[in-house]
Amino acid sequence: MKVFITGATGYIGGSVAKVLLEEGHVVYGLVRSPDKLEALRQIGIEPVLGTLEDTDILIKYAQLSDGVIHTADSDHRLAVETFINALRGTGKPFVHTSGSSVVGDDARGDYASEQIFDEETPFVPMDIRKDRVAINNLVRKAGIEDWVRSSVIVPSMIYGEALGLPTESDQLPKIIRKSREMRAGVHVGKGLNRWSNVHIKDLAKLYVLVLEKAPSASYFFAENGEDCFQDIAKAISEALGFKGETMSWPADRAIEELGDWARFAISSNSRVRAMHARNLLGWTPFEEPMLSWIQKIT
Repeated sequence: MKVFITGATGYIGGSVAKVLLEEGHVVYGLVRSPDKLEALRQIGIEPVLGTLEDTDILIKYAQLSDGVIHTADSDHRLAVETFINALRGTGKPFVHTSGSSVVGDDARGDYASEQIFDEETPFVPMDIRKDRVAINNLVRKAGIEDWVRSSVIVPSMIYGEALGLPTESDQLPKIIRKSREMRAGVHVGKGLNRWSNVHIKDLAKLYVLVLEKAPSASYFFAENGEDCFQDIAKAISEALGFKGETMSWPADRAIEELGDWARFAISSNSRVRAMHARNLLGWTPFEEPMLSWIQKIT
């Protein structure tokens, strides 16, 4: 299968591309920087120089390929609309990447929500996640009305080493850097908020399953357990040699430093269960739990 991936130099996109290559697929990878073209070629990806604004390029490679996986920017509506238009009437798979912050709250670290979401649970998104949810719905609608075999993958907190070019995930590295700065494991507020999580290797395998087998208009959470941020902070502290010492980062200061990202990414609750991935696709995560993996960082 020929697969066009956006975000080929990124954490998710590069990892998915690597697994696809290992399974014998041809991967075209969208890349913004000319400096990274050769690095992609070295790992087997056929680089495509361009951005999500280059609609002619997106259309060309969507139509040239047997399927599209979009990992570059969950909130880029133009790119999603371009892919849907390019694939309309083909029945080809279009896999869009979202994130489980869509079901997050505004806990600011001070409580653990009792609400756990699977793919069928109704929810009302936070104000800063309404546009992302609208894009998810647009993708699923295309799977019903436009004869595109569309799917949305909604990863929880991702951990593990990138499988493609060297790069980092989103949430944990920021917490680790702040913990190094403060010389203690850091959590926002009381650190009682909880997030589900998933290893990048397990997530990449889910993308391949969705590409190959998912029914149209499908929606998949990706998780293999959950932890509270207080425990994450303690594990980071121990791994960094701070003897398990932790400290609170006041929510207003975290938001001042990191913007709204701090509200939805490290101070909210996002507790999800990947029922569809397990029951519809037979997805079985195998990698070690997140707190165990954190203990190996230095």
